[in-house]
Amino acid sequence: MTPPIPLRHQKVPLNGVDLHWVEAGPTDGPPVILLHGFPEFWFAWRHQIPALASAGLRTVALDMRGYGDSSKPPRVGDYRIETLVADVVALIDHFGGKAHLVGHDWGGIIAWYVAMLSPDRLGRLVILNAPHPAAYLREVRKIRQAVRSYYAILFQLPWLPEAVIAAGDFLLLRRMFRNDPVRPFSEAEVGAYVHAFSGTRGLSAPISYYRAAFRAGPRSLANLARRIRVPTLLLWGMRDHYLVPELTEGLEAHVRNLRVERHSTATHWIQHDEPEWVNERIVRFLLPVSPRRGDRL
Repeated sequence: MTPPIPLRHQKVPLNGVDLHWVEAGPTDGPPVILLHGFPEFWFAWRHQIPALASAGLRTVALDMRGYGDSSKPPRVGDYRIETLVADVVALIDHFGGKAHLVGHDWGGIIAWYVAMLSPDRLGRLVILNAPHPAAYLREVRKIRQAVRSYYAILFQLPWLPEAVIAAGDFLLLRRMFRNDPVRPFSEAEVGAYVHAFSGTRGLSAPISYYRAAFRAGPRSLANLARRIRVPTLLLWGMRDHYLVPELTEGLEAHVRNLRVERHSTATHWIQHDEPEWVNERIVRFLLPVSPRRGDRL
């Protein structure tokens, strides 16, 4: 179930939790940190890790707090966006204080916030099918995005979402991974996800991301006024069932140096649907500024 390249598993206490990640490629220099979405874990990047590492990039795929082998704090407040950002910043500092950041879905949302709040930590930013928070607030007021975001409302209910997802040996999760992508996940891949979410707080911790987001205060919203100055690449699968394509538009006011590339047939699971397309663009975007071993960004 692991990519055909040597992997180094690490688990380190950072920002008050134990964070687990998988590392590949060079053992020195600033990393490319990969942040997965919901409902996934580091394994979401199984098609990207070999390509990035083979290109000479120190590649780090994180289990974000609440996922995989990282700690799963019990309180909803433990998953506030500021705390999630602090986890990533602590990880970047662990590697020397500078990194490239690649994020998908929830990992992309966190990456947007890192670029807003701690731009000095980043070299370049790559986002896959994750809306800039300001663009999401704009579109969710419209019926098309509001309908696609129904699950986020349902996740505010206590215990019921966890029970529904886990019912029938995670039947809902299995169907999603088989039916949503253009290229269905294999049985082995689906089994890896089911295993990852089967443990104690295996579902409630990830769902707490949504519950905490609905409790965000004025300070979180005020951060959206910060314009991102980090060079940014946005990759977007246009057949996303959860996010409207209009979320890729009108971002110039929020991101100064932005490139948007859209794939007409990829879905929300773009790095799984079109791994070669995604890998080529990530490597091409990062390599011009990727340092030699031992150099700093």
